[in-house]
Amino acid sequence: MRVALLSYRSKPHCGGQGIYLRHLSRELVALGHEVSVFSGQPYPELDPGVHLVPVPSLDLYREPDPFRIPWPREFRDRIDVLEFATMCVAGFPEPWTFGKRLVRYHLEALRTFDVIHDNQTLAHGVLELQELGLPLVASIHHPITMDRKLDLAAAPLWRQPSLRRWYGFLRMQGKVARGLNHIVTVSQSSAIDIAREFGVDPARIDVIPLGVQPEVFAEYAGSRIPGRIVAMASADSPLKGIATLLESMAKLRTDRDVSLTLVAKPTPGGVTERMVDRLGLRDIVSFVHGLSVEDLAATMGSAEIVCVPSLYEGFSLPTLEAMACGTPLVVSDGGAIPEVVGEPGLAADIVPAGDAEALTAALRALIDDPDRRARMGRAARERARTTFSWEAVARATAKVYEHAIHEASLRAGGQDLEGVV
Repeated sequence: MRVALLSYRSKPHCGGQGIYLRHLSRELVALGHEVSVFSGQPYPELDPGVHLVPVPSLDLYREPDPFRIPWPREFRDRIDVLEFATMCVAGFPEPWTFGKRLVRYHLEALRTFDVIHDNQTLAHGVLELQELGLPLVASIHHPITMDRKLDLAAAPLWRQPSLRRWYGFLRMQGKVARGLNHIVTVSQSSAIDIAREFGVDPARIDVIPLGVQPEVFAEYAGSRIPGRIVAMASADSPLKGIATLLESMAKLRTDRDVSLTLVAKPTPGGVTERMVDRLGLRDIVSFVHGLSVEDLAATMGSAEIVCVPSLYEGFSLPTLEAMACGTPLVVSDGGAIPEVVGEPGLAADIVPAGDAEALTAALRALIDDPDRRARMGRAARERARTTFSWEAVARATAKVYEHAIHEASLRAGGQDLEGVV
């Protein structure tokens, strides 16, 4: 098959979208398929054999100057003007404008592919491709309505109007999701949430869990650092539960020799940094970011415990990567995390999301029991190795492609799709 993968932004090492694109595209090529990735900035890192088709935006949120003001010479067309204007009124335009650019500039190229796979853009332009008769599959890793609920709950009243404008694109995403014929998601938890939040028919949703790179996220060869706890998160996002973890660290440090390494880049003077200062944790909390995957694996492997305190996750790839490193975990029950770790207490201890007391107790008990940590680490690695692989992701996704192609051909022939499997 000739496969077009679409992604409005594809940050290579974090956020999930670029990671998903890279590994899925590589494994599809290994299975003999031809793959091109249509992406806006930041562009993904792709493996040999995968073709990148840039769909450049104004890149208004790039690092290190997010919410930048473009030079006049950067505006190429009306879509660019709309993108900048939407940002100026606190909206997030990238998914919408990416869809418009696909239809305006890449429609003829997309007609040459056997199937199109959208990675959570959920834009009007993407749905238009399906309406034109092109076989379309869309990934929804989780409904962003969950992020909106948690962000609004944590925000002061004065900030809520701008947050509502920022999440305005969700009206479009919900409408597009309801019109899609084929949706892929990463967990049963996400499938349930997508059906509820977006009003999608559950029969249109296929669940395909993510994979892990066993050659990178492998058993750690060095010595684990006593008392080290590692967490991976967008530090200032309420969704990730870092506030709960910091509260637990403040309690733990009173009677245990512990340290916390956060794989995150906090906003200077932001919520996380202020909380670290308020709790007096500067001497035991460190931040690292911009790591290669090899360095990330080494950081996870060097820890005695990896903690995932998220209030919600559609899957949690860092949880799986830590398991593959053979590091025992303490995790929350937010969203799909229990699906990833499996039986409670085997590879991970599971605590209620947002419960600092329960998190503290679980961390303390595991810190005090090295034999149990070793058993959990072995079980975690075994589950990651035997249950999750990117090759399996690609094979299952290709079957969904075949189904979408078959249904599109029936529609083109005017046949009734009632009862088609």
